[in-house]
Amino acid sequence: MNIKKIHHVAYRCIDAKETVEWYGKYLNMNFLAAIAENEVPSTKEPDPYMHIFLDAGAGNILAFFELPNSPEMGRDENTPEWCQHLALELETMDELLEVKAKLEADGIEVVGVTDHTIFKSIYFFDPSGHRLELAVNTATDEMNRMIDEAKWDMLNEWAKTKRAPEHVRWMHDGSFN
Repeated sequence: MNIKKIHHVAYRCIDAKETVEWYGKYLNMNFLAAIAENEVPSTKEPDPYMHIFLDAGAGNILAFFELPNSPEMGRDENTPEWCQHLALELETMDELLEVKAKLEADGIEVVGVTDHTIFKSIYFFDPSGHRLELAVNTATDEMNRMIDEAKWDMLNEWAKTKRAPEHVRWMHDGSFN
């Protein structure tokens, strides 16, 4: 078996219409489709929902469910806010800075630009509280080679020690050059 691609990634949202408009305004995602039922097709549970689909580029689809009869949305309180996020790739730093300025102009808090050496990114939250990252790749072939060569040693060391291996520390300590 070979996975062809991610068909879609689905999250819950507070308000489907607001979500479609927000992702269109800030991330230029086109609204592709809406599916609504009063019964869940897979489980047959009576639970009305609105399922919306947005074009995330290159055949990728970002989807959301609005669930008006479910308890208020929450998040995994045992996982730090910074951990669970959706990272989307942009082509240029100019695009990244343009989106950052647009978000900030509307009062949306943005963290970054954060320099990860192999990419630069910004972080912010959508209206439903999902953390998003926009990233622009900056890696060289040498950086990618170094990461590839270290990945298994790093994973194996982590599995034994649960401490951060030092193999690619250069990504965040400025020592690559």
